[in-house]
Amino acid sequence: MSYNTAPLVVVMGVSGSGKTTVGQLLAQHLDVPYTEGDDFHPAPNVAKMRAGHPLHDEDRRPWLDKIAHWLVGQADSGGVVTCSALKRRYRDRLASAAPHVFFLHLDGSPELIAARITARQGHFMPPDLLRTQFADLEPLGDDEAGAAIPIDGTPQQTAALAHAAVTSS
Repeated sequence: MSYNTAPLVVVMGVSGSGKTTVGQLLAQHLDVPYTEGDDFHPAPNVAKMRAGHPLHDEDRRPWLDKIAHWLVGQADSGGVVTCSALKRRYRDRLASAAPHVFFLHLDGSPELIAARITARQGHFMPPDLLRTQFADLEPLGDDEAGAAIPIDGTPQQTAALAHAAVTSS
């Protein structure tokens, strides 16, 4: 993908895959704004997840709409936003709003990600919901602009792989 403007990237993957850390590092490397997709969740969604209940498509609709709106606002200047974007139809919704978006899937084993979730502090997503996220995860299709990046290295190594994927596309 060639850019007339700065890259517009959605860092996607299941909870605990490192979206926030890698997204922040990638935005620094690209010199574009970063925003945390979790901040777009309405309070009822956060409460539902905190209580250990998975979100359904209807729960995600207003969240995805807000992220799509942010992407539209960043279309000329570029940006990086985190969003699980687990299902193809969610990515299609975001890509319909911002056709030049690049999806960066942070890909790791359930065991690695479960260990990371267990070790982190202060996040609303309980480890028990990880299996529902992996069940919902639909890998990027060949016709989607994006790349899957392995997360088994350090955050800096993963961000370097992410930067290479975005800038070479």
